[in-house]
Amino acid sequence: MFKIFSIIIVAFSFSCKGQDYSKLRELMVSEQIEARGIKDKNVLKAMRKVERHKFVPADLVKYAYQDTPLPIGFEQTISQPYIVAFMTEIIKPNKNMKVLEIGTGSGYQAAILAEIVKEVYTIELVEPLYNRARSLLNDLGYKNIKFKLGDGHEGWEEYAPFDAIVVTAAAENVPPKLVDQLKEGGRMIIPVGSIYSDQYLVLIEKKNGKTEQQYLMPVRFVELKKTKK
Repeated sequence: MFKIFSIIIVAFSFSCKGQDYSKLRELMVSEQIEARGIKDKNVLKAMRKVERHKFVPADLVKYAYQDTPLPIGFEQTISQPYIVAFMTEIIKPNKNMKVLEIGTGSGYQAAILAEIVKEVYTIELVEPLYNRARSLLNDLGYKNIKFKLGDGHEGWEEYAPFDAIVVTAAAENVPPKLVDQLKEGGRMIIPVGSIYSDQYLVLIEKKNGKTEQQYLMPVRFVELKKTKK
């Protein structure tokens, strides 16, 4: 499998020279996402539409459609395309949902969600990333995204409860306030574990006031940082 994806990455590097990004997105979706089991039509449509190269630093644009996370500064990354698609599909998104995203980062995950759901509420702790993502997403015309500069562990109580919560950085423990802000019947996807040890993508579902957890796959995310006190 490593050799197969290495070939794809090399092909992407050469293809990017021609800057035919629509074809690169199609290749990204077909080879990285559909081929690995993502089936939700709305998720696939959003992944084909949102221009990932606009969410990465200028010097990394040629790598934008590779099967890998990329650094975006401030010790943060834009997630691997497959992981973005997987985390989006797992919350079972639809046009009536209100979704909380923890960790705006580049803004790419927020854009994917905004293509599918009714409202996206996204929180970022790092102010330069917050400003950059907010400016970009506003310039791209997204009217259904609300932005907050703050600590993701606290969630956004003003707009709770949420139909789903997507956490894009790893927490050593599931933040209790996020669980509290999840709607009955809602789903939260979150990487759990230390940046120094094993991490797993965990699906949390709230049923009858209680939560059920399902460990889905090993992952590697940056840390979900807290506000310094």
